[in-house]
Amino acid sequence: MADDTPILYWFRRDLRLGDHEGLTEAGKTGRPVIPVFVHDEVVAGHGAAPKWRLGLGVAHFAETLEGIGSRLILRKGTALEVLRALIKETGAGSVWWTRAYDPDGIARDKKVKSGLSEDGIDAQSHLGHLLFEPWTVETKQGDFYKVYTPMWKSVRDRDVPSDLPAVSALKAPDAWPDSEDLSKWNMRAGMVRGADIVAKHVAVGEDAASQRLGTFMGHRIADYAEARDRIAEKGTSNLSENLTYGEISTRRCWHAGRRALADGKAGAETFLKELVWREFAYHLAYHTPRITSANWREEWDGFPWKDDERAAEIKAWKQGRTGVQLVDAAMREMYVTGTMHNRGRMIVASYLTKHLMTHWKVGMKWFEDCLIDWDPASNAMGWQWSAGSGPDATPFFRVFNPATQAEKFDSNRVYRARFLGELFEDHGEEAEDYFEAIPQSWNMSIDDSYPEPIVALDEGRERALAAYKNR
Repeated sequence: MADDTPILYWFRRDLRLGDHEGLTEAGKTGRPVIPVFVHDEVVAGHGAAPKWRLGLGVAHFAETLEGIGSRLILRKGTALEVLRALIKETGAGSVWWTRAYDPDGIARDKKVKSGLSEDGIDAQSHLGHLLFEPWTVETKQGDFYKVYTPMWKSVRDRDVPSDLPAVSALKAPDAWPDSEDLSKWNMRAGMVRGADIVAKHVAVGEDAASQRLGTFMGHRIADYAEARDRIAEKGTSNLSENLTYGEISTRRCWHAGRRALADGKAGAETFLKELVWREFAYHLAYHTPRITSANWREEWDGFPWKDDERAAEIKAWKQGRTGVQLVDAAMREMYVTGTMHNRGRMIVASYLTKHLMTHWKVGMKWFEDCLIDWDPASNAMGWQWSAGSGPDATPFFRVFNPATQAEKFDSNRVYRARFLGELFEDHGEEAEDYFEAIPQSWNMSIDDSYPEPIVALDEGRERALAAYKNR
């Protein structure tokens, strides 16, 4: 007899209908499909900004599903327990999802798959949010890649299947299970008043992601190789926010980039390389999960980084009050927009780990709380790359000079004026928004005097180099 039991389709970082392999296959079975989102143990551990932004994505995706005659069932609790309860309520014979590749996601999914399989339930995981699953990319010696460039060369000409058309209908069950009220989860709680400021800058959902991709391909990709470093310009795709929640597939972005490359657009290869850099982060998170929690290079375990988050220097870094203009502007961009230009991320990370001799974990944790495009693999690898303790890392003796970086990438001071209201009379609206977004307990005002540097740049550099030589 044909199986007509419902399939529970468990959504996570894949909030889209287009190019969704597992969901497409579920629809083709002809069985009822019950979309589910679980506020589970992994979601509960998210920082303030990513949890809030995930909630926006879930709400938007629920509306998208209603548009094709379906629903998104919301439940809160431990993933395995919630799914077991839904199976009992609905008579579902299968639970399907897209794979996770980060340590926390893998641990949760293994527990779910093992438990459901023991229950006699068909538990299937499908292609996730990567182009190349980590175990399919190997060196000639059969090992995983530890350096980016060889990995790029090994995958750049690989055949990537075409992206799939959007799912347009899903068979409904005879009766829908109850759904919880998303608003009662209060996923914006950690954002406090900052949510209203950052909300001006979000672009939620599949349509918004498609629009971003189209704008980038139509107007920016040709100059991307150079423009992506000019911190005041709109030279990037801004797709990191949408890729984080699976509101657009990496595969779709890849094919758009390949078409641009074929059309002779100079920046296309650089864009494709950035997509593979993200793949490299997950490749490493899968093969060496310690990258998200410990020094990837174990010889750095004895390095004398500071980690007292109560220290005045660390507090000044978090508040964008170091007295180093480009560092402070970049930190404030994060509080106002929920994201930070990639050049800014490298500069503030280098400054924290080298000039301030602070452990990369402190910065990684702070970004995890503040970024709406927080990604567990990319965040960890980015911080370890900047600190020097990670794979393919920038050498510790390479210390970004924020003053030189400002001259090179913000020579007209547009970026700094956009965010540093105490220093620039011609400041942008975002400079004032910063003071509306930050915690009131910081007791800061745009009328405050801008601080002197907490550490002289040459002094901080020499201190870092001395520590490196003596490690």
